[in-house]
Amino acid sequence: MILTSASTAGIALAVLAALAYAALAWRLSPVAAWRTVVLAWVLHGLLLGWSLLGDTPRFGFAPALSVTVWLVAAIYAVEIQLYPQLQTRWALSVLGTGAVLLALLFPGQALQASASAWLPLHLALGIASYGLFAVAVVHALLMLRAEERIRRATDPQSGLPLLTLERLTFRFVTAGFVLLSATLLAGLLFDELLYGAAWNWSHKIVFSMLSWAVFAILLIGRARFGWRGWRAARLLFTGAGLLLLAYVGSRFVLEIVLGRSTS
Repeated sequence: MILTSASTAGIALAVLAALAYAALAWRLSPVAAWRTVVLAWVLHGLLLGWSLLGDTPRFGFAPALSVTVWLVAAIYAVEIQLYPQLQTRWALSVLGTGAVLLALLFPGQALQASASAWLPLHLALGIASYGLFAVAVVHALLMLRAEERIRRATDPQSGLPLLTLERLTFRFVTAGFVLLSATLLAGLLFDELLYGAAWNWSHKIVFSMLSWAVFAILLIGRARFGWRGWRAARLLFTGAGLLLLAYVGSRFVLEIVLGRSTS
């Protein structure tokens, strides 16, 4: 497994980043919480740079999740400045700590030196869409919780207003959909250039296309029929689940369950 191949510096960065994320679960003042988020994000970024740009660059399902959570942390660091009442610190604490440690245990396969120079950009677009949809899912959960509190008339003023959460959720969905569309289009047009093989209907492609279709239906339903609440959230969760299966799920099966090398 992994720790045997990880350098001392990499392990130290992973432990420090995980501790910084774990500290977010404590009762901190708003200023201390923001500083802790920034510290965790910086340490996590250094860890990702060490993993992806080191002597033996690696990538797989766990690093993909790690990059996704790093992007979520970056968005949260900005949002908490704009919306101090945003209550997602606990979720970032769990996701960040888990993602960092998981990537330490399962760093993935060594990247091939013969891969196209455009491949990192293609992967970056895909992972960025992962991050945006992950943020959308967290906001949707907060939206549903706020909606439930309003129905029960229990502490309706805590956290962000319902309409603000709803607006933010769909902004992130729209941005993620644009990046996902760009990723799929690049794969469709330049698959042979990127991977050295012609387009084929792999599990990754099928799940990605299905998730794209679900998100397209969600955005059309929102624009034309005003879908909101659980109806919109179910489609968001379905699309996010399909997208998770597209890359992370496929890589997990190949790397861990089947123990095969992937490209």
